[in-house]
Amino acid sequence: MSGDYDLVIRGGTIADGTGAALFTGDVAIKGGRIAAMGVVSGSGTEEIDATGRIVTPGFVDVHTHYDGQAVWSEELNPSSSHGVTTAILGNCGVGFAPCRASDREMLIKVMEGVEDIPGVVMAEGLSWNWETFPQYLDVLDAGKRDIDVAAYLPHSPLRVYAMGERGAKREPANDDDLARMRAMAREAVEAGALGFATSRLSIHRASDGSNIPTFEAGVTELKAICSGLSDAGSGTFQVVLDAFQGWDKEYPVIEEVVEATGRPVTFTLASANDGPPRWMAVLDMMKKTNASGTQVMAQVMPRPIGIIQGLDLSIHPFILCPSWQKIVHLSVAEQVAAMRDPALRQALLTEEPEEGHPLATLGRNWAWMFALDNPPDYAPSLDRSFAALAAARGCTPQEIAYERFLDTNGEGLILASLGNFQDGKLDAARTMLKDSNCVPGLGDGGAHYGAICDASYSTFLLTHFVRDQRDGGLELAEAIHMLGQKAARAVGLHDRGVLKPGAKADINVIDMNRLDLHTPIITRDLPAGGRRLDQTASGYDATIVSGVIIRRFDESTGARPGRLVRGAQAA
Repeated sequence: MSGDYDLVIRGGTIADGTGAALFTGDVAIKGGRIAAMGVVSGSGTEEIDATGRIVTPGFVDVHTHYDGQAVWSEELNPSSSHGVTTAILGNCGVGFAPCRASDREMLIKVMEGVEDIPGVVMAEGLSWNWETFPQYLDVLDAGKRDIDVAAYLPHSPLRVYAMGERGAKREPANDDDLARMRAMAREAVEAGALGFATSRLSIHRASDGSNIPTFEAGVTELKAICSGLSDAGSGTFQVVLDAFQGWDKEYPVIEEVVEATGRPVTFTLASANDGPPRWMAVLDMMKKTNASGTQVMAQVMPRPIGIIQGLDLSIHPFILCPSWQKIVHLSVAEQVAAMRDPALRQALLTEEPEEGHPLATLGRNWAWMFALDNPPDYAPSLDRSFAALAAARGCTPQEIAYERFLDTNGEGLILASLGNFQDGKLDAARTMLKDSNCVPGLGDGGAHYGAICDASYSTFLLTHFVRDQRDGGLELAEAIHMLGQKAARAVGLHDRGVLKPGAKADINVIDMNRLDLHTPIITRDLPAGGRRLDQTASGYDATIVSGVIIRRFDESTGARPGRLVRGAQAA
């Protein structure tokens, strides 16, 4: 029997995404849009009783790397398991288009190194039925998936496509190169690119250890490409500044691009775990830039930025030890058995790590390493760090890590908090999130499959800061504003992130009492049997995309209403 509406959500506590006060009411949906709110007298073909639940807009994740997963998979998890209904691809300037057949292997190595996606996964999973960026967008447009996606034009493939081998070898772009990249940027935006993305981060390396094509690309090049956005009259510039140089020292790059092109900018920002709070100066710099009328928004991770270590993952404290090479080929169970041998134990506990991938070299920062158990605690007290535990026991941190693996039969996980955990607290992260020029981000869904699983940050924000009121807490209305309207507008999307008549019907119905993060698990569901970290949650009664329920009580319904969002929208 058909009703007046396709779907009516009844009696929920509505956080409309704008930051306005909560209210109790109904939400009616018809034709993929919100048709009515408040007291809805008509009936729905389907109805959801949201009594005792919160009703929110779907969340917009501004920083993901589902460029490949959106091609080979219909589900963009973990993100869609955590209330995300729109994911932005192409961040950090890495991706798969534009690309000639002869350059595929090089781009795979870049993505393998920068984003920890096994090369075999991409080689088998990507259809490569595109060459230009507009053609890649057409492939995304034709695919089925649970949530919406939008994509930046990534700098590394653009540079190589425009300059050939000279671009891959990081030679300076000449005037003809700049003109070609500018024209291609305009073409991409006119075809539906959300903007242009690049990386200046020194640890972003290809899998062979070489610098990525865009590392140290001149500001003149960035200005030329962003001028292509200006030519098209649309598009956001996304950039990862080099944190190791300091965000405050790197920020003038943004100022130069803004002054030359007037395009809006979004970039990543975090606090260091110790030392001077340089992020505070960046907040002041953004305020000054935005006073001129251009939008610059920082993406801030709501919890510590870190990596997950384990014997069955890409990184662990002993992976660069020479003696580990004797057992690297064994199964985890066989590795654990070998680790019980006193001679190997002595070697691994005393050897100095060799050179390796930059992320692997960060895997021994003992003062910021913690056991990650069930339930996962992403903001543990510093007396639980491996350094503190070792000091209390009179042993080395290496022994704490070693015993962690033996005691859990090799299944134990270790959280290494690399940043955003200033003095062992999340006060700085909270301050940044509350700033008018910052949005939650950096979940990195679809990347770092064997080292990072931060796409669950929305659930963490709602449990840690809102429900449990830890680290100063946040009000529910402001948290939903951060995850909804504020995030959407940061990347030029104005038809979502809010609940109001006429808005796109992307909606969450959440049981805050039941909301919980589960411990990350290792699955092997990527192409070629590739391994990845996944993380689910409890408490999402329903997640809705364009009026269609894609998840019900934390399980997929199999519905695939997700579509490609072509470009920014007028405010």
